[in-house]
Amino acid sequence: MLRLNMKRIAIVEDERAIRENYIDLLTHHGYSVQGFPNRLEAQQSFASQLPDLVIIDIGLQDEMDGGFSLCQWLRAKSSSLPIIFLTARDNDIDMVSGFRLGADDYLSKDVSVHQLVARLSALFRRADLAQTPQAPKLIEVGHLSIDPERLRLSWKGCALDLTVTEFWLIHALAQHPGHVRARSHLMQAAQMVVDDATITSHVKRIRKKFQAIDKEFDAIDTVYGAGYRWNEAN
Repeated sequence: MLRLNMKRIAIVEDERAIRENYIDLLTHHGYSVQGFPNRLEAQQSFASQLPDLVIIDIGLQDEMDGGFSLCQWLRAKSSSLPIIFLTARDNDIDMVSGFRLGADDYLSKDVSVHQLVARLSALFRRADLAQTPQAPKLIEVGHLSIDPERLRLSWKGCALDLTVTEFWLIHALAQHPGHVRARSHLMQAAQMVVDDATITSHVKRIRKKFQAIDKEFDAIDTVYGAGYRWNEAN
């Protein structure tokens, strides 16, 4: 029997055995899981109702980069939907591409079940904060306004569409303007375990989103060899 509060996960994986294996594993951990073999079937289902989280492989049947296309399509429909790439393609180019398209995490298929479930739990905890009905506790830092309870952020009065990972990275930086935050601290704040290159990719994408509404944006400083800093002057 489906529990009312059971999280709904969709996994888009073209290899049937792998897809069914993950469905069984995640169902065993208390999730409601639906599988799709290709991008088109997934989009047809998601057009009427989005799941609570999506796990995507990159290569989907005859589409070498079908997962990238699906991620882009999903991100256009929702800026907050947690999206994870789970793929055998673990090179840096594909990883950076995944994050640039808006993925919240990128995992290799050799990841342990325990680590995968931990990543899912972290993403769900962060996403649930947006649904918590609490009085707003805004953080104001110069032109930046952050609403941690609703996972909303604005710059000079303009709202930004951010993934949950991007939101918490900015939150970690802006909470202590002028202080250098090491990449390890940013990973902890965003509840993810990745390499330095992945953090760099996230920061580049964040900068582009700010610059899309303010060409003069320069509030995030790179402190080479140390990390990043929110510029106090902004």
